[in-house]
Amino acid sequence: MSDKPDSPQEEEIFDAVIEEPEAHDADGESDGQPPMRIDDALPMEMVIYPLGGRPFFPGMLTPIQVEGSPYYDTIKMAMDSPGRLFGIIMSHAEDGREVFDADKLYTVGATARILEAAEDEEHKSIKLLAEGISRFEIREVVSAGPPIIAAVTHHNNPVEMIEPDDLKPYTMAVINTLKELLKYDSLYQEQVKMFLSRHNFSEPDKLADFVASMTSSNREELQDVLETLPIMPRLEKVLALLKKELEMVKVQNKISKQVEEGITEHQRQFFLREQLKQIQKELGITKDDRTAEVDGFRERLEQLTLSKEAEERINEELDKLSMLEPGSSEYGVTRNYVDWLTGLPWGVHSNDKLDIKRARKILNQDHDGLEDVKERILEFLAVGKLKGEIGGSIILLVGPPGVGKTSIGRSVARAVGREFYRFSVGGMRDEAEIKGHRRTYVGAMPGKFVQAIRHTKYCNPIIMLDEVDKIGASYHGDPASALLEVLDPEQNTEFLDHYLDVRFDLSKVLFICTANQLDTIPRPLLDRMEIIRLSGYIAAEKVKIARNHLLPKQLEKNGLTKDDLRISNGAFRAIVEGYAREAGVRRLEQKIGAIARKTAVKILDDAQRPIKVGHGDLEDFLGKPDFRDEKPMKGVGIVTGLAWTSLGGATLDVEAARVSDDKGGMIVTGQLGDVMKESARIAFSYAQSQCAKLGGDCNRLGGTLHLHVPEGATPKDGPSAGITLTTALLSLARNQPIPRRLAMTGEITLTGQVLAVGGIREKVIAARRVGIRELILPEACRKDYEEVPDHITEGITAHFVRRYPEVAKLVFG
Repeated sequence: MSDKPDSPQEEEIFDAVIEEPEAHDADGESDGQPPMRIDDALPMEMVIYPLGGRPFFPGMLTPIQVEGSPYYDTIKMAMDSPGRLFGIIMSHAEDGREVFDADKLYTVGATARILEAAEDEEHKSIKLLAEGISRFEIREVVSAGPPIIAAVTHHNNPVEMIEPDDLKPYTMAVINTLKELLKYDSLYQEQVKMFLSRHNFSEPDKLADFVASMTSSNREELQDVLETLPIMPRLEKVLALLKKELEMVKVQNKISKQVEEGITEHQRQFFLREQLKQIQKELGITKDDRTAEVDGFRERLEQLTLSKEAEERINEELDKLSMLEPGSSEYGVTRNYVDWLTGLPWGVHSNDKLDIKRARKILNQDHDGLEDVKERILEFLAVGKLKGEIGGSIILLVGPPGVGKTSIGRSVARAVGREFYRFSVGGMRDEAEIKGHRRTYVGAMPGKFVQAIRHTKYCNPIIMLDEVDKIGASYHGDPASALLEVLDPEQNTEFLDHYLDVRFDLSKVLFICTANQLDTIPRPLLDRMEIIRLSGYIAAEKVKIARNHLLPKQLEKNGLTKDDLRISNGAFRAIVEGYAREAGVRRLEQKIGAIARKTAVKILDDAQRPIKVGHGDLEDFLGKPDFRDEKPMKGVGIVTGLAWTSLGGATLDVEAARVSDDKGGMIVTGQLGDVMKESARIAFSYAQSQCAKLGGDCNRLGGTLHLHVPEGATPKDGPSAGITLTTALLSLARNQPIPRRLAMTGEITLTGQVLAVGGIREKVIAARRVGIRELILPEACRKDYEEVPDHITEGITAHFVRRYPEVAKLVFG
């Protein structure tokens, strides 16, 4: 853009600026006198009109339209005042509204005179034109209104008391900067012309106010100029705002030039196509829906970074789509296919927030307990920060239901700052759910992973696969095997969905899977996962979770506030021990929800708030406890064992009794699985062969023996009850009960070796839950026990054994 004026009109404005014409009187004729002073007879009390948006300056003209109270009443009072004068002042309201609150007004504003007014009394509306006269300052609010009336002090602009030579450098600097600004925008030229029709540039005070008002400065900067009474400091501030405006306009002009000069070949084709549309329209050849859809698909591709394969395929399909008839069946198939291809975020990635302190804060906010799990996740994020990315990993969260596996996945997504998508693969039997359908089928769609990518609009979201241990298989295919290509970092860089038939990079996706157990997960799939175990919560952790998370959630869900319901810590502990002993907190949340619902009923029955629930009130809200503190079983042949279930750890008592002298062998009851029945036979054989060495009477193991595991309705299986069964038989042979309360777990062999078992953490939590503080564990499980957090093992004594005689010595001495 040229630096010289482009038209005689602009040249004329520059002349007006440079020549500095003499001041005009009210009739527009020059009298050669310096600027007139404000009349000293201005009222000392005025009605105040609060202005929203930008401040109003002296010398400005502004139209105002008001309707209804208090706006109408304020202007009506101003119209009835002497000289039709009132004060316009800016309010502190952030949204720029006109607030009739004396405490929210600035102290300096502009006195305005109503030049013209048109009133509609029926609708209580007034349209008026107001002119700014001078500045004023509020000394005291006489009436807070509305309307607001204030005692004011008027401030004149004593320009004539300053030597002209002192003001001229500032005035000329403002004029020259304004002259430079006029070259870039015609809007400024129009504003200058309006100013020159009423004033001229030989009036520094009016020049300063005019220049300030024409800039795009924010309201605080303009108010600062309005509150600056001395003319020289005011000119300095106005000059700074004008320079800032000039630089902004120059940058905008530079950007416009770059945009105009940087038209690419694609943009050129776009303009040509637009011209072609107009030509077709003039010739009566209107664009049909097919062409509009093709153009829409092409517009989508402008923001994407396609692979070469995808770009070629999309262009082929678009060319094909432009030739098909919209009514044909193939048109619909092709259109949906192109819609999916162009709807994927090719090359679009979100930025990771790998701030370990922030991630730790989020995890602690969302979850109480699980310290080892949170530390493991933070380690994972720390490695990602050092590498610069966290894609290409598969985290498997394993634990009982209700311990927070899914919510931990959401917290990780929030900590990393990625989009989160969750779906369940439990019961999934069709591999097409993973890899999509072939396009030859009616109703074909891409697989769940492509759908997740399109839904999140990024190539690197966090995708959670819930219940991965419950994935199925049928004649449709094997979804677990199909997951290998998706989850394996060595393969998913070129993931091929059957529907898309174009390779898509899934290597930047962070996959988080959840499972209740590992046994049913296919080994090839499990080998590719980083396993993080969530074992469950102890009672103290459950109470904390209930207080900090579950109660606020249920209060909101049931329309209550914290002032409506108060539950004591003793009540929370009683709920945990009597109604919700499972490893997770889902049952605990249900019980708190039941209390909240009954509280809602009591409140509607006009009960006094807050409703307080203590330990003794639980039966009124929840009924009798589901679990009772039963005395531990004692006697000859009774031993407490530790077991692991899909719901977490559990304790179970084993009973052995001699029922007959006849040689009938051994009876086993309690709905035991095949593995546990074999453990019972091994225990029986070992106890018979080593009875004398272990201090027992072999005759007591003759005849018919009965082994029973109570709670016969619950299926039980596994080898970990081996030493428990053997100890029960030895207690029977010695005719000696267990002298103290302890629990044990471990697999036994025919030679008396004690082998390792799994689920040590869950079993320790189960023992602690029922108050057992002495455990016997296999020596091979020492490492697993040491990994259990200290707050769980505190106060527990663990004995580690390699052979069964060590167990007998610990139990019977």
